[in-house]
Amino acid sequence: MALSPQWLDELRSRVTLSTLIGRTVKITRAGREYKACCPFHNEKTPSFTINDEKGFYHCFGCSAHGDAIRWMTDQRGLSFMDAVKELAAEAGMEVPALDPRAAKKAEAQASLRDVTQAAADWFAQQLDSSNGAPARDYLTKRGISEATRRAFGFGLAPDSRSALKEALKTFPTAMLVESGMLISVEDKEPYDRFRGRLMIPIRDARGRIIAFGGRILGDGEPKYLNSPDTPLFDKGRTLFNLDKASPASRQTGRIVVVEGYMDAIALAEAGIADAVAPLGTALTENQLGMLWRMVPVPILCFDGDAAGQKAAMRAAARALPLLRPGFSLAFATLPAGQDPDDLVRAKGADGFTAILDDAQPLVERLWAHEVAAGPLATPEERAALKTRLLTHADAIEDADVRHHYREAFRERLDALFTRARPERGPRVPWAPQQRGGRRFGPDPRLQPPGEETRSIGQAGIAAPLAAALIGGLLRHPQAIRRNEEALARLAIPDSGDAELLGAMLDIANGQEGLDTEGLLAILEPMKVYNRATTLLRADGMHFSFNRRLEDGEGAAAARETALRDLDEYIGVLVTQPEIRARLAEATADFQRTMDEEGLARQQKLRAMDEDLTRRLAALSDSSQG
Repeated sequence: MALSPQWLDELRSRVTLSTLIGRTVKITRAGREYKACCPFHNEKTPSFTINDEKGFYHCFGCSAHGDAIRWMTDQRGLSFMDAVKELAAEAGMEVPALDPRAAKKAEAQASLRDVTQAAADWFAQQLDSSNGAPARDYLTKRGISEATRRAFGFGLAPDSRSALKEALKTFPTAMLVESGMLISVEDKEPYDRFRGRLMIPIRDARGRIIAFGGRILGDGEPKYLNSPDTPLFDKGRTLFNLDKASPASRQTGRIVVVEGYMDAIALAEAGIADAVAPLGTALTENQLGMLWRMVPVPILCFDGDAAGQKAAMRAAARALPLLRPGFSLAFATLPAGQDPDDLVRAKGADGFTAILDDAQPLVERLWAHEVAAGPLATPEERAALKTRLLTHADAIEDADVRHHYREAFRERLDALFTRARPERGPRVPWAPQQRGGRRFGPDPRLQPPGEETRSIGQAGIAAPLAAALIGGLLRHPQAIRRNEEALARLAIPDSGDAELLGAMLDIANGQEGLDTEGLLAILEPMKVYNRATTLLRADGMHFSFNRRLEDGEGAAAARETALRDLDEYIGVLVTQPEIRARLAEATADFQRTMDEEGLARQQKLRAMDEDLTRRLAALSDSSQG
């Protein structure tokens, strides 16, 4: 049975909207309605009205409008079905199962929540026991108070392979594995996933425990360990502390994204309650959507070191295609060597707030990053800067926002490279000139730029070349980290391959000494795993780095050749689209001016493009020998 309009109307009729909204917003009666200062934008004079009789709210200032369900999705950040379930529970209504399979899935998830809640209770007991003294001392040193420890539900996983399994033996072992509490390895008895770690529950938007993060106590790797993806937990669709930060953001009008959950907890300890954190991955499109449902311009706060700035640029690149009028990102940068905990300890909440108040808009962060990326002394270096900036702008799907980004970058480029220009006389239409009895005109081989050339910045590299690249990186993962910046600039045409490359970049960024087997093991739970194995099997592609290397004499030399070829291949794939975009621009300029300087520039770029094409062919041919 589906949720019929009649059933939804009955649900809305049983909810008193003013009571629901009045839980988080101060409201006052105004005749037959209620008024309040709008929670969706900052205002001093109330323009937000609630009409219980009609069952809707409306803001005359920002046009926010909706019913009880819309309030739960927009104000609380819940999904539609979660909002319906919570309202139905309060109204005493039973939510119809969508179909038998959906009902069975919902029942299983409820059982898994029983597992995670039981695990959280047991972890908390262990922290309170005599065995938890070292962990409690660690929290004290980190400045985490008893109240904050209780609010976030800290716990302790003893250094044992079976303690949790034994404690939760009333649950079937298969359910403990499915919830991520145990690890199941073929031909071995399942054992506890978390051992010797300080445990932090991860909650969904409704505050229900769905997973855990564990920080190791003492030496060891990894320092932080999260639950795997489960039917309850999808790390790409979850933000740590969302259940507490979402209501707080309605009061502050902001949401702050920090790098890790201990950062969010440290800020909560300092009284800054509107901070969330991703869970070991770069921000995803889904997480950006969750943030934008709360505020139009979330503030991303990253460390000032190189890793923090790389994370900021990855988030910027992920957000660019999704930008729309009024919705963007801002970037706050912490002093080098400091994280949010260090800053609030040294300067308090006011010191951290000052950093947030100085946050850069996304357009400024992109500009500052690219200007600082290299020297700008030569025309070629300046042209490369322009190409990089316009590539960022071209990634934006919304036409109006894309136009304004291109204009903003052009204005900054003009200001940066401005110089006095001589006065020009009136423009004289071009006419062919006579030279030694011959008419001089453009080389007939110089055709107008074709559609393929004009769109190369948007289309990216050819799909077979992208497949060969990813297949090579799967065979030689050590090449990912040293080419990270170049790989992040590539436009991969197939969305599945682009997602796979993004996952590989995220994994390589957090893993030292990664090999093919280790990379596949981490990719296995992800939906991109099947594509990865397909590309890895496609060793018929004509490049040395796509070939399976056998052990034995000459293997080391073959591997070195493959890695060298892969590095050069990446360089060509990154450079050629930029060269072709500049070639298209130079060709268009030459058609307007028809001067010798324009011809020379275009010919030089064409020669560079042909040279890169020859290098690709040579790499392919060399693998045949």
